[in-house]
Amino acid sequence: MRLFAAVLPPEQAVTELAAVVDELRKLPGAGGLRWTGRPGWHFTLAFYGEVEEEVVPDLAARLEQAAVRTTSFPLALRGGGQFGHGRALWAGAEGGLPNLRLLAERSEAAARKAGVAMGEHRRYKAHLTVARSRSAVDVRAHVETLAGFAGRTWTVGELVLVRSHLPRSGVPGEQPRYEAVERWALGPV
Repeated sequence: MRLFAAVLPPEQAVTELAAVVDELRKLPGAGGLRWTGRPGWHFTLAFYGEVEEEVVPDLAARLEQAAVRTTSFPLALRGGGQFGHGRALWAGAEGGLPNLRLLAERSEAAARKAGVAMGEHRRYKAHLTVARSRSAVDVRAHVETLAGFAGRTWTVGELVLVRSHLPRSGVPGEQPRYEAVERWALGPV
């Protein structure tokens, strides 16, 4: 199954971001982007890819330990940017970024210890993808609009193991479906 560890923003944060994304969709060049649906908005901590069913219990146990060792922390959606000349447009974060990075590192380490092949390690960059493109797109106006975005702060209180179901219909614009497999509260129980 295709898995990743994530922090899911609360509905209030999603609603605030949705108002800005509605404005972004009206800007020139927006038609050249594939917009991520609200159910797909999350902060990926560690992407695991295809994980064998028999590995999942060990991975889950290790993620639970990562959650227990990490205290809850404040976070807000703020600003944004792009990767790869408009190939990914994202909203950023502010607040407990050192804690978010630590949780990402622990989520990656949990997978490595469970035997999940993780590839090369990259420094974690907190971002929530709102749109993608297969080719370069000029998203400067989008990034400028996102720069002024500041959502309310919330408390991150859980780590979530998410399964993604990729589209199979071939219908243009069909979104992946995301399913929370397990959730763990942050901090000691």
